Parts: sequence; structure tokens; C-alpha cells
Amino acid sequence: MIQIRPIRATDARQVTGLLAQLGYPTEFDEVTSRLSGILGSPWQHVLVAVAADGSRLDGYVSVERRLSLSGGERVEITDLVVDSQVRRSGLGRALVAAAERWALQEGLHTVLVRSNVARGESHPFYAGIGYQRTKTSHTYRKEI
Repeated sequence: MIQIRPIRATDARQVTGLLAQLGYPTEFDEVTSRLSGILGSPWQHVLVAVAADGSRLDGYVSVERRLSLSGGERVEITDLVVDSQVRRSGLGRALVAAAERWALQEGLHTVLVRSNVARGESHPFYAGIGYQRTKTSHTYRKEI
């Protein structure tokens, strides 16, 4: 059995490990700093899945409330990570469902998620839980 709860500052070490599993190695201090900003934000929310005995963090979902002129107001899933040891156990589905409940509590009825083309295993996952592909796009980045 798992427990899904809001993230705490003390979860930063385990989140650092999950990010590395997903291919985003990040220094612990950087994760701690980012988490501090997220915890103080009314627009962002992170939920973690904790093993029943509380010994480990098995995954997390991060969502952000967004408003744009073209898309209106919605919630976007910005991160979804499930520990490799427990993938395909239903945990990702449970985390997304918890994020959707948060969106509804916020009065929003649209949830968007972007999935990198390189993450082919995630595409059938999202389609299987009712998400429809609406776009294919490129992401551009410039360091300034």
C-alpha cells in the first residue's frame, strides 16, 4: 500500500535520486533550492508516493496552474517520476489521478502533459489513462 501526500522539504534527497533515474542528474543543493521555491508557490503543487512503511519515496508528480491567452487556464503536469523498482505497478496512474483531483479542487477541468518523443514508454501510458495527443512540437532553448 502506498500513501500519496504533498511533498516536504525533507523529501529533497530522495527526489534527487528519482531525477537521476529519469536522466536529469541534479545536485542535491539545487533540488533543495528549487523545492523551496515550489513549496512557497500558490501555482505549483507536488505530490509524492511514499511506501506504506514510510521508508522510501517511490515517485512524485509535479503540477502547475497555468494561464495563457491561447489556452486559457489549465493544470500542466510538469514532472512524473516513478522509481524504476516499482514501475508498471499502477503508481504512475495513482499519482496522475491525485494530480487530477488537485486540479478539480482548484476549479480546473483541463490537465495537459507534455511527453518527450524520446520517452516512448510514456506515450501509451498517457493514452491508456485517457489523455489524447493534441500536438507534436519542438522545444527550443537558449541560454542567455
